[in-house]
Amino acid sequence: MTRPKTNAPPTFNIALVGQAGRLGYEAVLFVASLRAKSPDFAGRVLVAEPQPGPLWSRDPRMPGDVRAALDAMGAEVVPFTNRHFGETYPYGNKIEMLTALPEAEPFVFFDSDTLVLGDLSAVPFDFDRPSASLRREGTWPEIELYGPGYTEIWKSLYDRFGLEFETSLDLSEPDEYWKRYLYFNAGFFFGACPHAFGKRFLEYALSIRDDPPGPLVCQSLNPWLDQVALPLVIHSFGGGRDSAVHDHLDGAVTCHYRMFPLLYARESQVVIDTLEEVTAPNKIKKVLKGHEPIKRMVFQGRGAKVRALFDQNDMPRREQAIRNRIKSNGFWMR
Repeated sequence: MTRPKTNAPPTFNIALVGQAGRLGYEAVLFVASLRAKSPDFAGRVLVAEPQPGPLWSRDPRMPGDVRAALDAMGAEVVPFTNRHFGETYPYGNKIEMLTALPEAEPFVFFDSDTLVLGDLSAVPFDFDRPSASLRREGTWPEIELYGPGYTEIWKSLYDRFGLEFETSLDLSEPDEYWKRYLYFNAGFFFGACPHAFGKRFLEYALSIRDDPPGPLVCQSLNPWLDQVALPLVIHSFGGGRDSAVHDHLDGAVTCHYRMFPLLYARESQVVIDTLEEVTAPNKIKKVLKGHEPIKRMVFQGRGAKVRALFDQNDMPRREQAIRNRIKSNGFWMR
């Protein structure tokens, strides 16, 4: 008897990085929000943890209370070893940890400074067409007077890896405007196999870092290396900016808040209510009080003071202006 087809979304694993300091506490907060707001999520939650080694000057592993909190919420700590990045470029963790995840199982990576606001299981991921966060500004490249333009810089990278440049362009945007070129925030990305994705991500990142094409001579790759390589990797797997997930992630289902002062300054009331709801249980609060920004912003009310500095209907257009106002009032923390 033929089994009827269903429209059930595919099962996938969630991956994030947790380590000593900020990222471990943020991982606890992420998982707490996932369990509260997406209780039907059936996949594994994998918290990748870098291990001590020559690329770290101190132990990068999470403290015991953080690990215990993650375990109590059903998350699994997955160790990995840094062989190419480490303390000097911690963004490389999201590249190197991928091959420590289960091979051939679809994955969604989130930066740990993300809150889950809704049902992740209902997001229409197409793992055969990867994508990443479009919540970004034109941070790279920085165009120099009389230097190479966007087209020359980006095309040199596509040529390096034998990729078709023209099909990556958004032709609705004008020539030499940054949005015309495929560029993501690496706050989330997804694919069909973390090993295939991770090996290619590492290959491209190391090639760009160690032997950048000529048009990149004036460009900084720290901290942008992961976001320079990521669109090339996604394009190489047949993905791009056109994905149904963008109607859900960085929106009604997730929020990449990045820093707690920025969260209180500019995010919706739903995000703030979710943050304060999931941090309220004593067993979570006891752990999160170990992180000073959460302690001050959430539990001691400093976040409300940051919120009061801004008119939500008339926010500054640039993030730097928001940061400057918070700093000038003495509330900046990370």
